[in-house]
Amino acid sequence: MTEALLDITGIRVGYPAPEGGTRVVVDALSLALGAGEIGCLLGASGCGKTTVLRAVAGFEPVLDGSIDVQGRRVAAPGLSLPPEQRSVGMMFQDYALFPHMDAAANIAFGLRGRARAEQRARVAEMLSLVGLGDRGGAYPHELSGGQQQRVALARALAPGPALLLLDEPFSNLDTDTRQQLAAELRGLLKASGATVLMVTHDQSEAFTMADRIGVMDRGRILQWDCAEALYRRPLDRFVAGFIGRGTLVPASAVGLGRRGEVLLRPHALRPDPEGPVAAELVALSFRGPGHVIGLRLGGGEVVEVDLEDADVAALRALAPGAPLRLRLAEDALVGFD
Repeated sequence: MTEALLDITGIRVGYPAPEGGTRVVVDALSLALGAGEIGCLLGASGCGKTTVLRAVAGFEPVLDGSIDVQGRRVAAPGLSLPPEQRSVGMMFQDYALFPHMDAAANIAFGLRGRARAEQRARVAEMLSLVGLGDRGGAYPHELSGGQQQRVALARALAPGPALLLLDEPFSNLDTDTRQQLAAELRGLLKASGATVLMVTHDQSEAFTMADRIGVMDRGRILQWDCAEALYRRPLDRFVAGFIGRGTLVPASAVGLGRRGEVLLRPHALRPDPEGPVAAELVALSFRGPGHVIGLRLGGGEVVEVDLEDADVAALRALAPGAPLRLRLAEDALVGFD
């Protein structure tokens, strides 16, 4: 990776607890982002990911550790540069567009103090970047959710921050629109050259958007890696269970002669009359674009298997509870001692 534009080292963030003392929300968290990279903190509600974003933005002080942006320390114990001095932009969850201003005026809001001609040129550049060159005069209520998101992005990018922070950027959009705009937003950010740290609870958004993803639990990053490594080579049981579809089962349940557990992804088992793994059919269902079977292994564990089209006809004739034999695709397994 190139030299870090954002370098977070061992930060701890907390709040006063009602019973006294400090309730730690983020603990010993570190990550680094190179210039032009998109990073994502992924985790369930309450894991601390938004608190990290707020600490980077300057809205929360750190109790320990440090935050550097472009090699300049912006946060440490006893040091907290105000948000406007950090060269950090933020696109809020609800976009926070001014309803009484048109799109162009919303984008220009962060350019106050610059010459009028410079403001007009930058607004036109940003509207063109986000594909709204002809919508500068439209007010937020006249724009779709996706268009409002683009205006908010253009406003955040207009001052030219070194780092852009995105807080659940798709939370206000329906599922279909989210999937479409995630790839589109990544393209816009890459075209702008921005360095980005975002947070989301949605794996598909993280996988579509980010170069590096940090899976968080209870205030810590358990693995900071690319999407493929998180899926194929999880370093932690929590990551294995959190990313993608899969079930952790005892290695003995699939006939492996070792202790510990293995992660069974839906492609790890295949129907085979001569296979060594015994199971019984729970259910067969169509989930588009293919069929999925639920299986109960010998130890009672229930797992899912994605079927190839050639296997569907034979299994469709079976009733729930019917015995099955399967073979194991061992190259698809991840083991934990």
